[in-house]
Amino acid sequence: MNLRDLQYIIAVAETHHFGKAARRCFVSQPTLSGQIKKLEDELGVAIFERTNRSVEITPVGATILEHARQIVEQADVIQQLARAQQDPLAGPLRIGAIPTLSPYLMPLILIPLRKQHPQMKLVLSEELTDTLLERLRNHEIDAALLATPVEEQGLASMTLFDEPFWVAFPRKHPFYTKEKISLADLDSENLLLLAEGHCLAKQIMDVCHLSEREGRQGEMADLRASSLETLIQLVRAGFGLTLVPALAMRGTWVTGSGVVAQPLASANASRRVSLVYRQSFPRQAALQAFAEIILNNLPNTVKPLTHTRAAKRATVRKR
Repeated sequence: MNLRDLQYIIAVAETHHFGKAARRCFVSQPTLSGQIKKLEDELGVAIFERTNRSVEITPVGATILEHARQIVEQADVIQQLARAQQDPLAGPLRIGAIPTLSPYLMPLILIPLRKQHPQMKLVLSEELTDTLLERLRNHEIDAALLATPVEEQGLASMTLFDEPFWVAFPRKHPFYTKEKISLADLDSENLLLLAEGHCLAKQIMDVCHLSEREGRQGEMADLRASSLETLIQLVRAGFGLTLVPALAMRGTWVTGSGVVAQPLASANASRRVSLVYRQSFPRQAALQAFAEIILNNLPNTVKPLTHTRAAKRATVRKR
């Protein structure tokens, strides 16, 4: 048994397919299948149940998989510790970000990051919160930019900035002439939300107390979008209003779309963005440098935390 065999097991368990697992591991399918069969013979148990249509893990295989993940993760920690000893800022830094943040934040920091830390290679992925947390636990990414508090053993978070919500509405809407838009003003409006799974949808519901209005949202309750840009197009078409995070005001829709945005006049109408990472991650100096780049390049539409304050708030969350 070796580390590579354990990586093969993990790949097959996650893909439920020997061919896909082989491509992920950059080996031929016969090589991967042969090594797993050899390991099963060595252990005297079947790790996978194979049929013509699927590959499923056996009960004992599930237990082996759990230990395999722990061993592979610890091996990864050893490698990263060695790299960190040489230069903690060198090499790839795998960052995940939610879709309502990444398109608007990343253009602000990519060039400054390259100029100040050319030895750091940013590897970016954009996915929903639950997927990013799962990938973080599995050591597939090093940290995640999230707008949802995370309370989980083994994870730490560094708060970065508070991002206010703006109200987006059609140019011909009565709000166009209002100096301030309050939560009370939204009470009788059709508020459009992103589809389930987006943390922004729940945040808007919390800010606007939508759970109390659920029975009064009419046909708009079932009209949801899979992206913020699509949501803006629904607003433009006159289906309702929505709330957008302040950084999204840098999107292409701001000019010439027929949609107007104005800050929501409410002290609690914002979301807090944090950098979440494993407590065991050895290259925390790289995360600090990455956070510093973000904090130094934010527009004045958001409220950044100072780097010192952010660092002090990087605490372990426990159940």
